[in-house]
Amino acid sequence: MEFNSFLSLISRLDKVKLGGFSSHEKMIPKERINFSKQYIDDIKPKKAAVLALFYPNSNNETIFLLILRSDYKGTHASQISFPGGKYEEHDIDLKNTALRETYEEVGVHSKNIQLKKQLTDTYIPPSNFLVRPFIGLTLKTPKFNFNHEVENLIEVKLSDLLQEDTLTTKNLTTSYMKNIDVPCYKLNNYTVWGATAMILSEIKDLVKSL
Repeated sequence: MEFNSFLSLISRLDKVKLGGFSSHEKMIPKERINFSKQYIDDIKPKKAAVLALFYPNSNNETIFLLILRSDYKGTHASQISFPGGKYEEHDIDLKNTALRETYEEVGVHSKNIQLKKQLTDTYIPPSNFLVRPFIGLTLKTPKFNFNHEVENLIEVKLSDLLQEDTLTTKNLTTSYMKNIDVPCYKLNNYTVWGATAMILSEIKDLVKSL
């Protein structure tokens, strides 16, 4: 999708209702327990935020950024995600968390980012995080400078996400289930599943509804 067309579409974001759970459940294994809002509230999950950053490439195609996390001691090591991380006490709010973490992880300063929409909170059972995603954009291709937490940058064309043939399944063993068929996206030869795939599903449904 050409970036100018994308800008025209997202100017209508405020008028569109989020897909919420109906978008998320497309990427949730049938075997996984669906956690109620009350259950999540009761267990008091840690707060986090991520940023789905959109920008034009040199051909003026619309790109969004994913990252491959480094191999470190942690639940989300070597996984594919959006830039983002844990809410810190000095953060004003979760928007600030998403912007701060994006700058720390990939070097894009908040002054260059326009936040466009807050998406549906996504619960991650293995780490007990409740993640708030945001859609943001830069009008130019960013100059990235990623830190030790990031192994690689994955720049994905929005048009690839919108194609139905990128949606597939893969048999995986997770931290809470063994040998299950997990819905996922195949993007830039990477398999994207879990919370990141759930967020991408809502973004996909949102863009298609514009």
